[in-house]
Amino acid sequence: MLRLTSGRLGGLLARRSTATLTTSSSVRTESKQSHEVSETVDMSRPMYYDRLDTPLPDRPYRDVLSDAEQSLKQKEKGPWSQLTDEEKIALYRLMFSQTYAEMKAPTGEWKTVVGGMLFFLGFTGLVIWWQRIYVYPPHPRTTDDDWKAMQLQRMLDMKINPVQGLAAKWDYDKGQWK
Repeated sequence: MLRLTSGRLGGLLARRSTATLTTSSSVRTESKQSHEVSETVDMSRPMYYDRLDTPLPDRPYRDVLSDAEQSLKQKEKGPWSQLTDEEKIALYRLMFSQTYAEMKAPTGEWKTVVGGMLFFLGFTGLVIWWQRIYVYPPHPRTTDDDWKAMQLQRMLDMKINPVQGLAAKWDYDKGQWK
């Protein structure tokens, strides 16, 4: 009886795993057909980047050029005195995405950083305030000024450390400090 149920269980599991494998492969092929696959970047090839410390990137900003841009590149090989300022700027923009002035231009990122820091400092202050009110126990009575005064008077009455301590600095006849 036990052998029969274990055999049926094994067959059932085998059928289910086969069905799962065929279903997942068909879903996988459907997903390849209906969705675009993102391009992978080959990190071994030269890449373009704008950095202040590296004035010339490994490759130009625009690799694929239109017909007008190709004719401008051909015109670049001639004397530059014949190029207009707009053409020179267009040639620069083919090679570089940003100028140094654009790279050095201040951004508003510091405002976000300072705002985040102030937010978290304020939140921390609120947490500390809440803990002082609701979490921590009240201050012990030994930290009150009245208690400290009574403790000092008791130490003087008991003449604690009369050679070099408090009792040595107290004038018992006048009732004041020496």
